[in-house]
Amino acid sequence: MRCTFFRSDSLQNSESWSFLCPSAARANELPDAELTFFNVHTNERLQVRYRDDAGKYDLTALDEVNHILRCHHTGEVAAMDVQLLEHVNLVHKAVYGAGEIHVVSGYRSPEYNAQLVKRSRRAAQHSLHVQGQALDFFIPGVTLREVRHAALKLRYGGIGFYPRKHFIHLDSGPFRTW
Repeated sequence: MRCTFFRSDSLQNSESWSFLCPSAARANELPDAELTFFNVHTNERLQVRYRDDAGKYDLTALDEVNHILRCHHTGEVAAMDVQLLEHVNLVHKAVYGAGEIHVVSGYRSPEYNAQLVKRSRRAAQHSLHVQGQALDFFIPGVTLREVRHAALKLRYGGIGFYPRKHFIHLDSGPFRTW
């Protein structure tokens, strides 16, 4: 199944956001937009409904998502890409909406990302985490292989598989896998 996200204007006009997918042809057919995040670094939990049934985004809820997905190293908060949020939601629902999404890394400040690049060749210098377009996570009770399989079926964004570090990376960049 190939899914495509696009935005024509801004979040202020929620009707400008659409999600096209063979199984979700109209915005009102999107899956429920309720997710529970647990940040493993701050021990914070957020249960949030970020979009209503008509497809309108709740800007206050999105601010709460931005806060829980902030850079855990600096505390800096940035706007997370709503396309990423929808991608994570679809993957979560594909694994039966099971459990909380345990956040390993959401937004990364440029300073923190530079530190990671210095420490490891595996950290990307131009990481989409710095633009608020990537999330590293796991779902307790769901294998990483199941999460990866669900993401691969969507054929959207970047999908990184890190079984040794026990997380999946999703981003809203072009489709690619590693």
